Amino acid sequence: MPNGENALNPGHASDAAERERIVVIRRGLMLVLSSPSGAGKTTISRRILAEDDNIHMSVSVTTRPMRPGEVDGKDYQFISEPTFHRMVSNRALMEHARVFDNFYGTPKAAVETALEAGRDVLFDIDWQGTQQLREAAQDDLVSIFVLPPSTAELERRLRARAQDPDDVVARRMAKAADEMSHFAEYDYIIINEDIEESVAKVRAILSAERQKRRRQVGLNDFVRGLIS
Repeated sequence: MPNGENALNPGHASDAAERERIVVIRRGLMLVLSSPSGAGKTTISRRILAEDDNIHMSVSVTTRPMRPGEVDGKDYQFISEPTFHRMVSNRALMEHARVFDNFYGTPKAAVETALEAGRDVLFDIDWQGTQQLREAAQDDLVSIFVLPPSTAELERRLRARAQDPDDVVARRMAKAADEMSHFAEYDYIIINEDIEESVAKVRAILSAERQKRRRQVGLNDFVRGLIS
């Protein structure tokens, strides 16, 4: 024979069961990493992607030709220029830019699908793209700017790659000054003196941002069930 409080109040058990069925689902976030060339954002991005299964790189569309070794849909989505302009007109891109003679952009639908499923999306873009994303994404965006410990170290890293001639290094250094002047537009700043420490800081930021109250879908109903 039933006994205790549930026997006196049969509805109590069903109410408790209903509360248990309330599920809190985390909405994904958009993590932006920006830095001047040579400051370390690409290395940090690769580490985060390799170590965390719940975040993946945003795949941009581009009108430039595919390069040897690239895979359509993995490195970029390669599209025609008329298709690109049609996507811009239809507001199908979260951000877009012209780089020299080619166009690049972030498809909105794929990102929104990922966020709704609780998956995070990583962006390796500059400050201009970040500004556009902030206008389009609102609370979904988390932005990190990676700074070098000094301009001398930045130049050393660029030269150590042994990929660019002196004039290209000089142009990259000149561009870096402009890029770094936008540091105040970002949520977090990391001075990349040590790559292991910098990766750990990005991990900590990502972990904390995932727990933000506004990303917990269904949390209000869950808490109401706990206190009712």
